[in-house]
Amino acid sequence: MAATKIIPFASAPAFFKSLRARGKRLVQSHGIFDLIHPGHILHLEEARALGDALVVTLTADKFVNKGPGRPYFNEQLRLKSLAALSCVDYIVLVPFTGALEAIACVHPDVYCKGKDYADPDFDTEGNLPDEIRAARKYGGQVRFIGSVTYSSTKLLNQHFDHLSTPVKAFCEDLAMRYPRKSFFEAVASLAGLKVLVIGDTIFDRYSAVKVQGLTSKNKIISGRFLGEETQCGGALAVFRHVKQFARQVKFVSLIGAEPWAQRQLRAHVAPGEDCVIREAGFTTIIKQRFVEPLVEGAEMSKLFSVNFIDAHPPAAAGQRKVLSAIRREIKQADVVLLLDFGHGLMQPLVRELVQASAKFLALNCQTNSNNHGFNIVSRQYQRADALALDEQEMMLAVGQRQMDHARELARLKQKFRSRYAWLTRGAVQTIGLHDHEAACLCPPLERDLVDTIGAGDAFFSVAALAAAKQLPVDLATFLGQLAGAQAVKIVGNATPISKPTLLKSGMSLLNF
Repeated sequence: MAATKIIPFASAPAFFKSLRARGKRLVQSHGIFDLIHPGHILHLEEARALGDALVVTLTADKFVNKGPGRPYFNEQLRLKSLAALSCVDYIVLVPFTGALEAIACVHPDVYCKGKDYADPDFDTEGNLPDEIRAARKYGGQVRFIGSVTYSSTKLLNQHFDHLSTPVKAFCEDLAMRYPRKSFFEAVASLAGLKVLVIGDTIFDRYSAVKVQGLTSKNKIISGRFLGEETQCGGALAVFRHVKQFARQVKFVSLIGAEPWAQRQLRAHVAPGEDCVIREAGFTTIIKQRFVEPLVEGAEMSKLFSVNFIDAHPPAAAGQRKVLSAIRREIKQADVVLLLDFGHGLMQPLVRELVQASAKFLALNCQTNSNNHGFNIVSRQYQRADALALDEQEMMLAVGQRQMDHARELARLKQKFRSRYAWLTRGAVQTIGLHDHEAACLCPPLERDLVDTIGAGDAFFSVAALAAAKQLPVDLATFLGQLAGAQAVKIVGNATPISKPTLLKSGMSLLNF
């Protein structure tokens, strides 16, 4: 009996159309229903009383964005739990993040939301107006119902084990200082910043191969080519992240004149944002990674990489154009995000100009296989208002393998006269420092990794904006970690960080 209640998404529109044709009044409730509690039961019973059939549309596992460890119960268990309720007539598993596609699927006569949503301040993500418009578009009305209110997320956070002990302790402590509205307002405050992103443009090319084994004569890996995808990396990836949070963002970089690179850039940078120099004698940077096909639930397996990078600095004419673009744009920016990958753009005159002219300078000077031992932050720069580096970059900066990480970060912060400093240590923790505040030690929020490439850039993108707004270091670090937690679930930089997802996962983790 319960199985007959579950309607496949593809055939659901026709099924519900046939019910409406027979005069049935359809009521819809949409959500994740990760932990069904008395509040859900009463909400669904009240919804059922408003029509002839209650349709519950359920977000599929892949599209739940409540943060690490969610959903706690997989979609099959959630379907089975809802189907067991006598007040529920039909359930549809929806392969989308939001509710709009679910509403379009059902065309409800009544669309039900919890009573909390009757207060506009509760809808911090701003999705409700679109949901109301969608319901009315199909002839439906919206009702706010539910005589008892509980929170599945709060119950899960308090009583279940989907969060590691360090993450739970960190978030519970943070929640005492930053309620839901304060967190939302902090993220919203980033929108008004005027941002200039400067740095090396890198295109990450993922070439998927099926490994067939070793060749019989030379013992080299043999693989069958499956396909490839080119993504925006380097400073261009950071530009795309920042655009999700700030309305006014400009981008200064240097690429070659290759037609494919022009098409890629036009697809992601609007004319009013584009301050990129094109030089025919410069090779647009490509980092080509040969990888095995992604297996769901496993981290991507990378075989080897080939870099297309000029061995010499850009020509003098190109450097002059870059300097001119920076002089033109830097005075208008509230904050400059400087991404130095050591691939040619950041020459001494460029570094000097940015350090001398930026109102607020957020610096990320990276070490990689192309520049190892040569692009060390403490040698290349003297000033930054905020800086972020990883453990390898810290070891090179201080000349030590074994160290007291917090103490050495504090020394580096003092050397640069920085207001903020971060050391990201991957699976260990992220250390955040700010003037006159206790050090913030934030554990990694996400344990299930797909691809760690770009996670540090995502962290820096959001943490730097938070620093420019002078947010407390614990909140700024948390925002950066939320961005990094999203990034490790994405292959490379296939998509930018989502602001709605960051808001939803952050508010979920702070719900205690």
